[in-house]
Amino acid sequence: MVRELQKQSELAIRRVLVVGNYCHDVLIHDDRVIGESLGGASSFISNVLDNLSINCDYVSKVGSDFAYSVSHPPISSSTSMTTLFHAHFSSNRDQDGNQDRILRRIHACDPISPSDLPNSQFDFGLAVGVAGEILPETLERMIGICSVVFVDIQALIRVFDPIDGTVKLVNLKESGFFHLLPRIGFLKASAEEAPYVDIEEARKWCYVVVTDGKDGCRVYSKDGKLQISPFPAVQIDPTGAGDSFLGGFVAGFIQGLAVPDAALLGNFFGSLTVGQIGVPKFDFRLMQKVKDELQQRRMQCIDHCERRDVEAEFRKSVVENQDFQEFLVGVTKLPSTYLNEEDQLDSQHSPAQAIEKTSHYQNNGHKLLLNPVYKEESPPVEGQRRHEQG
Repeated sequence: MVRELQKQSELAIRRVLVVGNYCHDVLIHDDRVIGESLGGASSFISNVLDNLSINCDYVSKVGSDFAYSVSHPPISSSTSMTTLFHAHFSSNRDQDGNQDRILRRIHACDPISPSDLPNSQFDFGLAVGVAGEILPETLERMIGICSVVFVDIQALIRVFDPIDGTVKLVNLKESGFFHLLPRIGFLKASAEEAPYVDIEEARKWCYVVVTDGKDGCRVYSKDGKLQISPFPAVQIDPTGAGDSFLGGFVAGFIQGLAVPDAALLGNFFGSLTVGQIGVPKFDFRLMQKVKDELQQRRMQCIDHCERRDVEAEFRKSVVENQDFQEFLVGVTKLPSTYLNEEDQLDSQHSPAQAIEKTSHYQNNGHKLLLNPVYKEESPPVEGQRRHEQG
C-alpha cells in the first residue's frame, strides 16, 4: 500500500507548461462571415488536458477585447488586440472534392517573451504558438526550464504577408529555430507541413510525429518508424484536430504510456474533435473511463516511466498495444449523454450560421457538414490545395 501511494505521489508531481496565445477565429465562406469561435492551439490542448485532470501552467496573451471565458486566464495586454484570424473558404472544389482555404492573420497580440515564462522547472513543455508569438529566445528558455519539450511546427514555420496577413510556410532551416532542434524532445507536424521540416534530417536530432488524418499518424526516431492506426470519424469541423492530437499524445506520454499508446490516444482525441464544432465537448462517462484506464496503466508502469527508454518503445511491436486500441474503440461506442441539437447551436464556440446553411441532421441529432470527409486541418498556405487526409 505504501508503495502504491508512493507511485501516485511520484506521478502527481510532474509539472507541465503550455505556451501559446488564445485567438479569435472568424470563418468566411464565399466572402460572407458564417461563424466566430475561440481559437488558438492552447484552447484545444487545455480542453483535452483538463478533461483528463492533468494540471498545467499556461502562458497565453490576449487583448482587452478578448471575448471568451477560459479556464486558464491569459495575460492581458494593454497595447494590442487579441490575435485574430480570418479563414476564407470557397465553394469551388478541385477534382478530389477539396476546398481551397486561405488563412489570414488580421492582427496579432504581443509575442510571448522569455520573461513571461514562470521562474520554475517543469517536466514537460508544449510550445504551441499559431501566430508567430513564440520567439526563438522564448523557445530556448522553455528548453532551459523544461526537461522535455514538445513543439508544434506551426509555431516555428508560419510567416505572414505584410500586406494582407496571408499565412505561408517557410522551411524550418530558414525559420530561426533550426539550431534548437537537437534540444527539442518531440516535433509535431501535419502531413502537409512535413515537407518544410525535412524529416530525415530532423529525426537525427529529435522524435518527429506526423499526423495524417484518415491514415493515423507516423512517429519517427533516429532509427525507427511507427505507423499508428486512426479512429473512424465523420468530420463536422476539422479545426483543432491536430491540437487535440498533441494534447492526447502528451497526456499519454507524461502518464507513462509507451509511444505507440500515447500516439493512439492522440489519434483518439483528434477523431473526437473533428466530430464537433469548434472546441469540443467530451462526454463525461467516456472521459471517466479513459482516466480510469490511464490511471491503471500508469500505476503498472511507474518504474518504466521514471527510467523510460523511448528507443526501446520503438522496437516494441504495435501489435502488442492492440489492447489499448480496442479499449479506446470500445469507449467511443458509448451512447452520448450530452450532444444534441441545442448543444450544437447554443455553444459559444459553434458557427451556427454556417451550420444552418451547410449541414443536415443525422438520426443521432448531430449536425454534419454536407459531403463529410476525413480531413485534418491543413497548414494554411496560400493557393495550396488540401489533399484528403482526415
